[in-house]
Amino acid sequence: MRTQIIASAAILVLSLAATPLTAQNGSAPSPAAAAKASDTPAGPAPRTLDGKPSLSGVWDVPYVPDMSRGVGALPFTEWGEQNWKNYDPAKFDYTAHCLPMGWTRQMNAPMPLEIMQEPNRIALLFEAWNTFKVVPTDGRNHPKDVDPTWMGNSVGHWEGDTLVIDTIGFNDRTRLDTIGHPHSDQMHVVERLTRTDAMHLAYEVTVDDPKTYTKPIVNKRTFTLKPAWELMEYACEENNKDVGEGHVK
Repeated sequence: MRTQIIASAAILVLSLAATPLTAQNGSAPSPAAAAKASDTPAGPAPRTLDGKPSLSGVWDVPYVPDMSRGVGALPFTEWGEQNWKNYDPAKFDYTAHCLPMGWTRQMNAPMPLEIMQEPNRIALLFEAWNTFKVVPTDGRNHPKDVDPTWMGNSVGHWEGDTLVIDTIGFNDRTRLDTIGHPHSDQMHVVERLTRTDAMHLAYEVTVDDPKTYTKPIVNKRTFTLKPAWELMEYACEENNKDVGEGHVK
């Protein structure tokens, strides 16, 4: 677990600090300094063997419970505004029943994301809900007939050093974010991921849903690499206390 890893790292550093240095020259860092440096790599973005920026690693992602924050009121259509006004999570909160969060809300969650990169595909592993998505980057397009799903159908491609993920084929049973901004099954999501240096990943998402919003919504944030972290187990259980005690339905 993450806490165990941090504790183990602290013990290792203390033990190394107590060990006499018998063969250290002026140019070589101490073991403690090398361990600390590995936790906070510096320099430009690393690259894979095929020359692409490496997006692999465990990333600390910012919690975005409200996608209008910093953007202003979202530009609802008449249908979207009515849906938003009628939404009451106390009457039914789908995540309280352990149903999938949906793609945008999954990316907005405050728990870490791990990316695993191969030449022809990218895998995104989420601590929240213990779920994942595999995005092909081999040049394929979306299927002609896409069955609507909670997370949609995604394909990816590279534009220079930026990975672009294009997702369509959503059902209309999820929400954009925690506070419940709506979307329809017409939603089209485009995400752009650019590793700006060894420690940071710039993330931009564009939500285009003509049934719900009069124009696309653009949201930007930065992910931070956490080399010492590993994803923890996450469980959503059917005996949710809030549901059982009637706080949400």
